[in-house]
Amino acid sequence: MDRLGRGAEITETLDPAVLLPAPAQGALAVECRTADGVLLELLEGLDHPPTRAAVSAERALLSTLEAGCSAPVAGLAEPAGAGQLRLHGAVFSLDGHRTIRLTRTGPGAAPVELGRRLAEELLGSGAQTLLAGPRPAGSRSAGPRSTQEAQLEHDSHDPNP
Repeated sequence: MDRLGRGAEITETLDPAVLLPAPAQGALAVECRTADGVLLELLEGLDHPPTRAAVSAERALLSTLEAGCSAPVAGLAEPAGAGQLRLHGAVFSLDGHRTIRLTRTGPGAAPVELGRRLAEELLGSGAQTLLAGPRPAGSRSAGPRSTQEAQLEHDSHDPNP
């Protein structure tokens, strides 16, 4: 909203420390033929490199976890200064009772590597077990029931935020 000049219309901002969004949530993409140089040149003006880097890191996180859009996975990348990108990631148990949450920082020029590295760390911390766990009785969705019900099982943050 701020980038659109409509920041004054925001009524509440959800702190990512409380509620991480789904990876690449809200990002828009335009695809075109690589051979269409005129269109590529026109579309270049729409590109926002920091957003592209953030989305690339978040999508690499999701891909490396081999999780889809309905998986209980959250991710948010943000600029961390000095050309760095900070990626927050979380995986929730299907019943919403356990969470593994990690944050890592890496070079903004290598967002895919940052996403892969964080996903591998999440997997090493037990994320696969959470993703493969049983669904709650009577549940049709794979997401956590509520923020209040999710218990923080593992919380690790960058030593250099």
